[in-house]
Amino acid sequence: MSSSPTLIIVPGWRDSGPGHWQSLWADGLTHAIRVQQDDWMQPTRSAWVRSIAHTVLAQAGPVVLVGHSLGCIAITHLPPEVTSRVQGALLVAPADPERRAPLVDFAPVPYQPLPYRSVLVASSNDPYCSVRTAGAYARSWGSEFVRLQNAGHINVESGFGDWPLGLALLQSLVGKPLALNAPGSVSASVSPLHLQTV
Repeated sequence: MSSSPTLIIVPGWRDSGPGHWQSLWADGLTHAIRVQQDDWMQPTRSAWVRSIAHTVLAQAGPVVLVGHSLGCIAITHLPPEVTSRVQGALLVAPADPERRAPLVDFAPVPYQPLPYRSVLVASSNDPYCSVRTAGAYARSWGSEFVRLQNAGHINVESGFGDWPLGLALLQSLVGKPLALNAPGSVSASVSPLHLQTV
């Protein structure tokens, strides 16, 4: 019997607060754990990558990473001994550290293929990263690219709660139905969707 991969939630700058889809998934999905950072406000690449790497390597089996914003960029900096344990990654609303001074330690962003399957979700009007930059990330990382129209930063402020579309994308990376901690803990409408990817 093959076990489900561990879902590792990787928040971005300033963490993902209550009501954010990452927080709801961390609480509601079985096999989900959340990366903790010592400093969410003044992030440094070495510390963030070390925390993610430690979390990945502490798991007994493969993992699927779920990054948001700066968490996506930190994921792309992981070393090979860590990425070898990664089955896939859902990368949502990536940041553009080259355009925001507090995030500059994460620049330059790696522009090379990721050694695992990935899906990058971006918004046409994300204030933290242009959709053109997100598309360039997707092409260089080899990610499937899902473009949302006028979805902001794909967070609570943009009206995103448990985000059924994201759950469906996550399920496609896991390769089996997602297990819930309790009925109704996250949206139950996780069914295969016909998505337009570019």
